[in-house]
Amino acid sequence: QVQLVESGGGLVQPGGSLRLSCTASITIFSMDVMGWYRQAPGKERELVAVSGATTAYADSVKGRFTISRDNAKNTVYLQMNSLKVEDTAVYYCNLIVRARNFWGQGTQVTVSS
Repeated sequence: QVQLVESGGGLVQPGGSLRLSCTASITIFSMDVMGWYRQAPGKERELVAVSGATTAYADSVKGRFTISRDNAKNTVYLQMNSLKVEDTAVYYCNLIVRARNFWGQGTQVTVSS
Protein backbone atom coordinates (compact mmCIF):
# COMPACT_ATOMS: atom_id res chain seq x y z
CA GLN A 1 0.00 0.00 0.00
CA VAL A 2 1.27 3.44 -0.95
CA GLN A 3 1.00 6.37 1.41
CA LEU A 4 1.32 10.01 0.41
CA VAL A 5 2.04 12.52 3.15
CA GLU A 6 1.33 16.17 2.41
CA SER A 7 2.43 19.30 4.21
CA GLY A 8 2.78 23.03 3.70
CA GLY A 9 -0.81 24.22 3.68
CA GLY A 10 -1.99 27.12 5.74
CA LEU A 11 -3.43 30.61 5.79
CA VAL A 12 -1.86 33.29 3.63
CA GLN A 13 -2.80 36.76 2.42
CA PRO A 14 -3.48 37.49 -1.24
CA GLY A 15 -0.21 37.89 -3.08
CA GLY A 16 1.58 35.62 -0.66
CA SER A 17 3.31 32.31 -1.25
CA LEU A 18 3.16 28.76 0.01
CA ARG A 19 5.08 25.63 -0.83
CA LEU A 20 3.34 22.30 -0.62
CA SER A 21 5.20 19.03 -0.41
CA CYS A 22 4.13 15.44 -0.85
CA THR A 23 6.29 12.47 0.02
CA ALA A 24 5.51 8.96 -1.14
CA SER A 25 6.22 5.84 0.87
CA ILE A 26 7.69 4.14 -2.18
CA THR A 27 10.41 4.93 -4.66
CA ILE A 28 9.24 7.04 -7.55
CA PHE A 29 10.72 7.29 -10.99
CA SER A 30 10.59 9.80 -13.79
CA MET A 31 7.87 7.87 -15.58
CA ASP A 32 5.63 7.94 -12.51
CA VAL A 33 3.14 10.75 -12.74
CA MET A 34 2.80 13.01 -9.73
CA GLY A 35 0.40 15.89 -9.58
CA TRP A 36 -1.65 18.26 -7.52
CA TYR A 37 -5.41 18.62 -7.51
CA ARG A 38 -7.61 20.93 -5.52
CA GLN A 39 -11.22 21.00 -4.45
CA ALA A 40 -13.25 23.83 -3.00
CA PRO A 41 -16.52 23.21 -1.11
CA GLY A 42 -19.35 22.46 -3.50
CA LYS A 43 -17.03 22.19 -6.47
CA GLU A 44 -15.48 19.30 -8.34
CA ARG A 45 -11.86 18.35 -7.91
CA GLU A 46 -9.70 19.97 -10.55
CA LEU A 47 -6.20 19.39 -11.80
CA VAL A 48 -3.73 22.08 -10.77
CA ALA A 49 -0.42 20.75 -12.05
CA VAL A 50 1.08 17.47 -13.16
CA SER A 51 4.63 16.21 -13.58
CA GLY A 52 5.69 13.05 -15.36
CA ALA A 53 6.40 12.43 -18.99
CA THR A 54 5.03 15.94 -19.42
CA THR A 55 4.54 18.97 -17.23
CA ALA A 56 1.28 20.85 -17.37
CA TYR A 57 -0.67 23.45 -15.44
CA ALA A 58 -4.23 24.59 -15.24
CA ASP A 59 -4.72 27.88 -17.04
CA SER A 60 -5.75 29.52 -13.79
CA VAL A 61 -2.35 28.92 -12.18
CA LYS A 62 0.06 29.28 -15.10
CA GLY A 63 2.83 31.71 -14.33
CA ARG A 64 2.12 31.56 -10.60
CA PHE A 65 2.53 27.91 -9.60
CA THR A 66 5.48 25.63 -10.23
CA ILE A 67 5.51 21.88 -9.80
CA SER A 68 8.83 20.20 -9.13
CA ARG A 69 10.03 16.89 -7.85
CA ASP A 70 12.96 15.21 -6.19
CA ASN A 71 12.80 11.56 -7.13
CA ALA A 72 15.63 10.70 -4.75
CA LYS A 73 13.43 11.92 -1.90
CA ASN A 74 10.24 10.49 -3.40
CA THR A 75 8.79 13.95 -3.13
CA VAL A 76 6.85 16.35 -5.30
CA TYR A 77 6.44 20.05 -4.54
CA LEU A 78 4.06 22.78 -5.52
CA GLN A 79 5.40 26.30 -5.20
CA MET A 80 2.49 28.72 -5.16
CA ASN A 81 3.21 32.41 -5.67
CA SER A 82 0.95 35.42 -6.11
CA LEU A 83 -1.85 33.56 -4.40
CA LYS A 84 -5.41 34.67 -5.00
CA VAL A 85 -8.56 34.22 -2.95
CA GLU A 86 -9.87 31.85 -5.60
CA ASP A 87 -6.93 29.53 -4.92
CA THR A 88 -8.54 28.62 -1.60
CA ALA A 89 -9.18 24.88 -1.56
CA VAL A 90 -8.04 21.58 -0.20
CA TYR A 91 -5.03 20.49 -2.21
CA TYR A 92 -4.46 16.81 -2.87
CA CYS A 93 -1.32 15.08 -3.99
CA ASN A 94 -1.74 12.38 -6.60
CA LEU A 95 0.58 9.61 -7.71
CA ILE A 96 0.13 7.22 -10.61
CA VAL A 97 2.23 4.08 -10.53
CA ARG A 98 1.61 1.39 -13.12
CA ALA A 99 -1.79 2.91 -13.91
CA ARG A 100 -2.85 2.88 -10.26
CA ASN A 101 -3.88 6.06 -8.49
CA PHE A 102 -2.92 7.04 -4.97
CA TRP A 103 -4.02 10.14 -3.10
CA GLY A 104 -2.76 12.18 -0.21
CA GLN A 105 -5.00 13.16 2.68
CA GLY A 106 -5.29 16.74 1.49
CA THR A 107 -3.94 19.97 2.92
CA GLN A 108 -5.99 23.13 3.34
CA VAL A 109 -4.85 26.29 1.60
CA THR A 110 -6.73 29.42 2.56
CA VAL A 111 -6.03 32.76 0.90
CA SER A 112 -7.69 35.62 2.73
CA SER A 113 -6.98 39.19 3.75
